[in-house]
Amino acid sequence: MAKILPARNGSKKEVILKSAALLFRSRGYKASSMRELALQLNIEAPSLYNHIGSKTELLESICFWVADQFAGHLQEVQATDDSAIAKLERLIRFHIHTVLHRFDELYISNHEWKHLPQVEQNRYLAARQDYEAGMLAIIKAGVKNRELKKVNPKIALITILAALRGLEHGQRLRQAFNSGTLEEQMVEHLLNGITK
Repeated sequence: MAKILPARNGSKKEVILKSAALLFRSRGYKASSMRELALQLNIEAPSLYNHIGSKTELLESICFWVADQFAGHLQEVQATDDSAIAKLERLIRFHIHTVLHRFDELYISNHEWKHLPQVEQNRYLAARQDYEAGMLAIIKAGVKNRELKKVNPKIALITILAALRGLEHGQRLRQAFNSGTLEEQMVEHLLNGITK
């Protein structure tokens, strides 16, 4: 069996996490085993434990990596003097980019988080709620400053997030879309609508 080779500019653990995300997405977290992950990585199962403690640890690492990426990006956006529209555009583009380039990890964080231990579930859900609250604050500011129409900010938030999460279904049709076109049209539709 081979050794795990680190990803370019990355670590062996990152290679394991990417493989685990792919396995969990294709088979489901519950149905996946560490033995299958070792086979996928072409290593002996015992050597996998030199890098990772358990299947639960893998799930936690994937979910919190995604949560941290979104939280970090939100903080960057909030720290700017950009308009509310520019901030929303940056958040939308980041989400689209994540769907296109880190789909497995995002899918796991959206669907398999329920298998986290209860304490970690609570921490993960709190991180998601914080992200949504930050996005909601940007929408409210946009309405207040008359950059956005006088809409219900919570409905606007739900609409944007539902559309972005809907990209998961479109991911299967990825070859049918140019990623640049998809991103530009999603931003245009979500921020400006589709009517003439």
